[in-house]
Amino acid sequence: MPYTKRRRLVTSAVAIALGATVLAACGSSDDSGDAESGPVSLTYWTWTPGMDKVVDLWNKGQGKKEQITVTVKKQASGDTLVTKILTAHKAHQAPDLVQAEYQALPTLVSNDALADIAGHVGGIEGKFAKGVWQQTTLGTDAVYAIPQDIGPMMFYYRADLFKQYGLTVPTTWDEFAETARALKKKAPDKDLTTFSANDSGLFAGLAQQAGAQWWTTSGDKWKVTINDAATRKVATFWGGLVKEGAIDNQPMYTPAWNKALDTGKQIAWVSAVWAPGTLTTAAPDTAGKWAMAPLPQWSKSENRTGSWGGSSTAVTTDSKHQEAAAKFAAWLNTDAEALNALAKEGGIYPASTSAQLSGAFAQPPAYFSHQPDFYTKAAEIAETTAPSAWGPNVNVAYTTFKDAFGAAAKNKSDFTAALDKMQADTVADMKKQGFEVAE
Repeated sequence: MPYTKRRRLVTSAVAIALGATVLAACGSSDDSGDAESGPVSLTYWTWTPGMDKVVDLWNKGQGKKEQITVTVKKQASGDTLVTKILTAHKAHQAPDLVQAEYQALPTLVSNDALADIAGHVGGIEGKFAKGVWQQTTLGTDAVYAIPQDIGPMMFYYRADLFKQYGLTVPTTWDEFAETARALKKKAPDKDLTTFSANDSGLFAGLAQQAGAQWWTTSGDKWKVTINDAATRKVATFWGGLVKEGAIDNQPMYTPAWNKALDTGKQIAWVSAVWAPGTLTTAAPDTAGKWAMAPLPQWSKSENRTGSWGGSSTAVTTDSKHQEAAAKFAAWLNTDAEALNALAKEGGIYPASTSAQLSGAFAQPPAYFSHQPDFYTKAAEIAETTAPSAWGPNVNVAYTTFKDAFGAAAKNKSDFTAALDKMQADTVADMKKQGFEVAE
């Protein structure tokens, strides 16, 4: 099938779960070579620390029995890895397995770089939360990857300072705003938190929680609605708090931000399950003083969270041993020993629901040793992860977010104008790439 038409069909299939008509993508997931006998050698591109130690468990155990050996090739993460995978794929030299962030999957699928492994991993869907599994199937009957780690979002706060200033942990975003204002009145030199534009994943997760669907399809065309009503609500909310001075407008991950957290100048952080690791480094003097709670909701009747981060294990269309690669991917992300090793060596929070309360997660993080139910709460929150709707040029949308929202936060100007810029740049890039975009 001609590439342009195949691409159109695949990209339509990417968003079926979002309400589009089912279109059959031309698959290229045949296992050329899996029927052959004898030892199989696979290459795995990943950035997770300590993955070689985890893979060693496979090679000495199940892999040895099945004569499937996996070799780890450490890579950079993010857009750098996506570009490298696509470059290798064009030369038909991609590795057998790749680690891919969830938002990168549509880009890789639309370029025919990932194989459909549904026929090789039957029966494991139930091991993951519905909203998480949906990110690797892209709403189709195909399975393009196995979920590895996730980043359900939650609310972190200084329990001691909340008590000192008579503040109540907010359960809705309206209460969150009132808490920010109340703190400013009682302690003008302090901020509840900051709006940061240097990590696009935070805003994307907040929009996801609000019900945003940035990329969907209409017939055989992409529909881009980054500035939809749900996202405008999120942008207006945070832009309003910044403009009135109820919260700070400085970026995260800077020495100033670290100091603000460590000294109590900022007393809360909207983050994800991996926050304890960041807080251990950013605010070492406040260990034992923080607590975690569910993310505030837009209404009291809602109970859902967004996702900030997370990745999967995918098999490429270039692999000559897709069935063997799929066996390893399933083992890596569902086997108890493998997941415990991933948590210990790589510091991941597993997508597998059974692993979220066992092994390395039977006890709370050391930074939150005073909150023994930390991982119990985290698992409950993870189950409420809202479905996502990623598209083929997330990198462009994220870059524009950093530029446009960064300027808006600094100048305390209109956040919705920055959102419209994000929408316009994303659509323009998709058209430039040759995607059909519905007006």
